[in-house]
Order: sequence, then structure tokens, then C-alpha cells
Amino acid sequence: MEVYMELLKRKIDQYLIDWKNSNNKLPLIVKGARQVGKTESIRFFARNNYENTIEINFSLQRQYCSIFDDGFEVDTILKNISLINPELTFVPYKTLIFFDELQDCPNCASSLKPFKLDGRFDVICSGSMMGINYNEIEANSVGYKEDYNMYSLDFEEFLWAKGYTEEQIEDLYDHMLQITPLSTLQFKVIDAAFKEYLVLGGMPAVVNSFIINKNFSGTLKIQRQILLDYEEDITKYASNLDKGKILNVYNRISVFLGQDNKRFQVTRISRNSRNRDYIGVVDWLNSSGIIHTCYSIANLGLPLKGNFDPNNYKIYFHDVGLLIGSLDDEAQQDLRENKNFNTYKGAIFENVVADMLVKQGYSLFFYRNSQSSIEIDFIVRDSSSLIPVEVKSSDGSSLSLNKLINNKKLEVVKYGIKLANKNIGFNGKFYTFPYFLTPFLKRFLRERIAK
Repeated sequence: MEVYMELLKRKIDQYLIDWKNSNNKLPLIVKGARQVGKTESIRFFARNNYENTIEINFSLQRQYCSIFDDGFEVDTILKNISLINPELTFVPYKTLIFFDELQDCPNCASSLKPFKLDGRFDVICSGSMMGINYNEIEANSVGYKEDYNMYSLDFEEFLWAKGYTEEQIEDLYDHMLQITPLSTLQFKVIDAAFKEYLVLGGMPAVVNSFIINKNFSGTLKIQRQILLDYEEDITKYASNLDKGKILNVYNRISVFLGQDNKRFQVTRISRNSRNRDYIGVVDWLNSSGIIHTCYSIANLGLPLKGNFDPNNYKIYFHDVGLLIGSLDDEAQQDLRENKNFNTYKGAIFENVVADMLVKQGYSLFFYRNSQSSIEIDFIVRDSSSLIPVEVKSSDGSSLSLNKLINNKKLEVVKYGIKLANKNIGFNGKFYTFPYFLTPFLKRFLRERIAK
């Protein structure tokens, strides 16, 4: 996909600098879905922090997969690299070795321990993890690697791309922490930027096109091409599963989200489909970074990961822009011309909130009681309590949120959060925040307790 790319400021930039300066630096694996900016971010870091960089792409330079054939001693690997390209030089303590597209050469993971023990060279690996047995990589490098999950741009990074400073963004968070409403101008301007983000998502190629052209022209084409590229990758890498079944799920995500309850139901794929026929399919899509999986909480208690139902879940695109790209042309026109985000049953708002939560490190959970009289879109936690999070696509009442908070038997639920197109507030039971402050939620919950 030929798109002129400006350099985007990313959160991984500071992470990589901190990694380089750490006292006990381990080889680093940067993983995530395709086209989220892994390679460009690592290249930028390398240019600015090393005298010498060796970059090997196992997908485009297949000959380098053989450099591990004679074993995993560092000098042996360097000798084999030099045999393939004698012009490369290795300067101890001043060289970064960057192994890209790790999924096309899993053997590379076995070299991470020798590189760490040798200590002369910094090593970063990058890969989409699509179709790779990450357990195998873990076994081959356990204790001798560090992982970083990279995603598409979050909303804060999107604001950076638009030119907003860290000071301006920090002022938004200060209002959130102090529970002080934003000014009318602040709310209006940042909400307008968030509406842009809802249409675009955070895939770097899409954001770059928007920033450079200063309009939406061409962005839908890029989104749809990324969706097609993912389909090709599924066909290429899904070797141990039925590729047709994976594509069936992948191509119906927007169908699932269009339902009232938004749950994954195998009968929505075909009438005779059975759950046992799709075992492993959703897990594969989730581990590849293409989707986020949100599990139902069976019992409202802590810990969250000990109380969910693995057979009851919703699935979201890993980037809201890809959900937008999957919709029909009429929906596109309505969204882009009329900014009508409410017609799709709240799916767009749910998807963007799910994505913003994952990018903060949250696992996704939701709650619906057996009578379906209480339904909470997401459940997060602080150090001692469960926190129901309600996503309101329209300015309706918060019946489910109030029921949970008012239930005296649920001592684990002390307060809630409502995300809506409304200013900052607190009514004694739940906090109300505009959607665009969701990226700061984890920080808010941590610092709120510390106050």
C-alpha cells in the first residue's frame, strides 16, 4: 500500500529509550497486529540511538532464516550473517540487531538467551504473531526476553498527530482527576477530534493520510485495503486451523456487533454451525492481534480472571477504523457526512472504548444477569473493588449502573463510571466522563485512590 508516511510520535518511543538505558536489558520482542507501526518506530529509535544497526527481515529476506542452522552461539550467527552480506559490520556495544517479521523464523527466538548472555549487542525482534506458536517462542527464550504489545494509535497519540502538546492533553486529565468540567471550548474542540478518530481509527497509514491531506479523502480505501491484507494473512498463516472458519468469523464481526446483545453466536455464521466446530478460531484471531475478546463475568467478584465464562463473549475489531471500513457504503456516507454514530446500535462506541481499554493494559469483561435486566458493557477494577463501566451512545438513563451500585449485597461494587457525550461530573454514585477521556481511565483510578 503506497502511502506517504510522516513520522508519528508514538508511546513506544519513550519505552524504547527507557529499555536501552535499563541496567539489566533483555532482548525485546515487539508484537502486535500488522501495520500498527512496529517497524517504523523501531527504525526511528535505531537511527537516533545507535551508531550501527543491522536490520534483517525474515519475510523479505528468507535467506537469513538459515543463519541459525549451525547453532545459536552469537559468533556463529554473526559469521553466517556476514557470509550472506559481507558488507555488514558488527560494532560491540554500539550496534542494534533488529530481527523483523519474527513469525517467519521462529528459530530466532532460541538465539535470545545467547545474545543476552553474550551482552555485546542489543537485540529487538518484531512480528505480527499471526499464525505463530508463541508458546514455542516463550519456551525457547523464557527469562531472557522482554515483551511489548504495540497497538494502533490511541486517541492521545492521535491528538499528538494533530499537533496538540502534552501540556494541553495533561490539562484535560487534570480536569478529570479534579472532577472539574471542561470549558465549553475544550469540550467542543476535543470532541470534534474524537469524532474524527471514530471514523479514522488509529492505523498509522490512515492517520497519516488524514493529517497530510487534512480531510478524509482516501482513508476508507486504506481501511478496506488493510482488511483485505488481513484476509490474505489469515490464508497465509492459519496453517493448523480451518482457514475458511477463521474467515467466516473475521468477516462477520460487524454482524455480531450489529445485534442488540453483540455477543458472538456461532449460529450467526451459518444455521448448522456448532461451537465445537469453531474451537480455537476466536483464540487464533485474538492472539494474532486482529480482534479483542470481551468475556462475560459469571459472578461479580474478584479476581476478574477467575470469574468469567470462556464460552460467552463479544468480539471487537482491534481498531475502530477497521470496523468503520467493514460497514456498507451507505453507512459510510451517513457517518462521514452526518456524523451519525448512533445508527449502528452503539457498536462503534463500544468498539472504540474496548480498544482504548486494551491499550491501557485492561483485559475485557462484561456483565449481564440471568434475567437480562442488568447489562454492563465493561467491568474493570481498582485495587479493592469492581467498577462497572457503562457506554452510552445516547443520553439515556443509567438503569443498570444504578441497580448494581445500589445493590447492598454487592459490596465489591462501590462506584461506577459512565462514558457518554457529556462533560465531567460525579453524582455520588458514578463518575461521568466524555468518551475522549477514556484513555486516561486507568491512570485516573490509580491516582484517585492515592489522593
